[in-house]
Amino acid sequence: MEKGKRNFYEFIQPNNILCGVCERDGQVVLGKLLTVLKRHFPELDEEFAAKEINSREALFPTMIAPGLAIPHARIHGLEQPLIAIACCPQGTDFGGAMPAKVMILLLTPINDPNLHIQVLAALAQEFADGDAVEKICALSTPVEVERFFTGNKVQIPDYLKAVDLMQKAPEVLQEADTLLTAIEKFAKSRTDELPVIDDTNELRGMLSLADLLKYSLPEHLIWLQDLSPIYQLQPFSDMLKTADETKVADIMREEFLKVDEDAPAVVLAKMFLMDQVSQLVIVDKAGKLAGIVTLQNFSAKLFWE
Repeated sequence: MEKGKRNFYEFIQPNNILCGVCERDGQVVLGKLLTVLKRHFPELDEEFAAKEINSREALFPTMIAPGLAIPHARIHGLEQPLIAIACCPQGTDFGGAMPAKVMILLLTPINDPNLHIQVLAALAQEFADGDAVEKICALSTPVEVERFFTGNKVQIPDYLKAVDLMQKAPEVLQEADTLLTAIEKFAKSRTDELPVIDDTNELRGMLSLADLLKYSLPEHLIWLQDLSPIYQLQPFSDMLKTADETKVADIMREEFLKVDEDAPAVVLAKMFLMDQVSQLVIVDKAGKLAGIVTLQNFSAKLFWE
């Protein structure tokens, strides 16, 4: 292992792993995992930790993949992450659309948001294999579960990158989409900006609600001293009359901010502050759309998720 590098399995101990758990109530399973951790960290306040975990669950569901729940919280007094694992072959209800077959309880130091997100990023890599959940929940002993993670040797990243924070597979528009389609997507996605791609998935531009307003209300109208002639919003009505004919390519912006997926998270923070944007487009090494990071989601992951 490279100097300074850490692996997820370093924080796993066989005596913090429960196999063959049959309890169908996920809250009961969570309680069992908290009790397991308290044996090795007597200062842990189980009731407080459960409250913190469930408050986050209410905002950000911890079922992050089919069959996988990662309840987590940031706790005062910890010096390093505490991790406990429950294997539930029959599944346990933890608020997801389907039962959780693997539950990984993660508690991290409250003053180290970097480490918190790093460990979650490492877990995402661990479970990139769609069969990982079934493989783990079928293991019959804690040693076998530990060996599974040890064998993968997935490293915890040294620092957060854009790829660790981005929303993958975001809603997009096609260049050939009509303005009417764009309006419908904005309404359904509740976002204020969408990437535009072509039929080969190449990133071509961006379209925002502000762009729609600007297209509907040209600058010469905005500067009129007397706006009474358009009190009835006629420019918007005129735009909507041809919305099924106008193409996204005709009004999108071809210049926009984009960030490489390997860019350090602090670069994103700087861009949010310096460029006064609410969303950044993340591209992969080939320059194709990899995801997006919004200021809201960036802040949530950094401060309270």
